[in-house]
Amino acid sequence: MIRTDPATPDLFLTPVEDVFVRNHLGPHPQLDPATWSLTVEGLVERPLRLDLPALLGLPQRRFTAVHECFGNPLHPTVPTRAVTNVEWAGVPLAAVLELAGPRPEARHVWLEGADTGDFAGESGVSYLKDLPVEQAGAEVVLAHTMNGEPLHPDHGYPVRAVAPLMFGTNSVKWLSRIVLAADRPDHLFTTRLYTRVLPGERESRPVREKDVSSKLLTPGDGRTVPAGSCELAGYAWSSSEVTSVEIAVDDGDWQPAALDRRGPDPAWQRFRLRHDLAPGRHRIRCRATDSAGRVQPLTGDRNAVHEIHVVAESGGQPARV
Repeated sequence: MIRTDPATPDLFLTPVEDVFVRNHLGPHPQLDPATWSLTVEGLVERPLRLDLPALLGLPQRRFTAVHECFGNPLHPTVPTRAVTNVEWAGVPLAAVLELAGPRPEARHVWLEGADTGDFAGESGVSYLKDLPVEQAGAEVVLAHTMNGEPLHPDHGYPVRAVAPLMFGTNSVKWLSRIVLAADRPDHLFTTRLYTRVLPGERESRPVREKDVSSKLLTPGDGRTVPAGSCELAGYAWSSSEVTSVEIAVDDGDWQPAALDRRGPDPAWQRFRLRHDLAPGRHRIRCRATDSAGRVQPLTGDRNAVHEIHVVAESGGQPARV
């Protein structure tokens, strides 16, 4: 289920009510925290069933991270621009795996949600993702709060996986089961959808690490602003730190914007540039580069440069939608 996304506010932390919602398999499951449990099974020495109090009793981690929708897996090159930045709190998956004791032959972690339904011509399918066991143990958190409050039902209540360096498709909501396995599962959402061939490669790989990207938020798209000096600002993000952002107005040259450092958490980074806008209509674009040397493409892919259109009016009229 894809709803109309709320507008992304120009704020470092996105309010919960402005976080986009993606459900592949229909309405969210109705889970009772009093009876909810998480099973850990497969290639483990000690299979587990953890209820919510048991999970909350384990070591906790709090961090801020970008949460981004990869886009429609049936149209993987079409940009969606659905992105937020939120504070999560939860239990590192590593703490749960330590309790279960993965066996030496375990190579993959399967994460399964409680939601089931129909998608892409398949019926009665569950939402399942997988990650290499070392990567999952190092990165994934079993989150129970967003921005300091319990997860809303639409966002995976009572517990969801969060893979902060990866696209949101890997952050399984309504988490109910973890399986340690020797192989990847052959499943709709693991090997048949959410795969892609990266530029310069021939083999398809699962959609995991975020692309480098950026989004203009000030002024808003379609706004009318006073002519003259105008702040052009937004946020940039990637699986690694963003090292530069450039902005182009109309057919002008790309200009370097001021860019905040990322810090210890994988949060997004604000960029800003003041530019004199002549009266009239303007096209404004932004382009980010990350520490891996990746640059947003101008066109043709899901992270192609973002652009907005504004009208600058003389006379100091206030901005309006």
